[in-house]
Amino acid sequence: MGSFSADVDVFVEVVAAGSFARAAERLHVTRSAAAKAIARLETRMKVRLFNRNTRSLNLTEAGATYYEYCLRALDEMKSAENALESGKAEIAGRLRVSVPVLFGHLCLTPILVDMARQHPQLLLDLTFTDRMVDLMEEGVDL
Repeated sequence: MGSFSADVDVFVEVVAAGSFARAAERLHVTRSAAAKAIARLETRMKVRLFNRNTRSLNLTEAGATYYEYCLRALDEMKSAENALESGKAEIAGRLRVSVPVLFGHLCLTPILVDMARQHPQLLLDLTFTDRMVDLMEEGVDL
């Protein structure tokens, strides 16, 4: 069984190629494998993505909508990869940390302060306590 992301890749390629056969050739898979990937997507989403007949392959309205979302998602993933590859990924946001008092002051605080200096968009929220913290209930990240 193919992975969801692999099935999405097949879907996008089928749309771009205009046929299962051309998409399968470009992806180095069989036409049957490409058709099964589309069938899995259609089953998963409970919609028909293509209107098919012996002469043509056209996107349904749902298929066209899904295709636009897939293109945006793929663009976002490429942007994320580029940012990470170029070293421009910036750590940002709030990080809530709860640590035991002694360990926090002696060991962890210097490391976290240095991290905060390196990443000005990072907001540290440190809590020093020796009691057990319920991470979920108290909204603590670490």
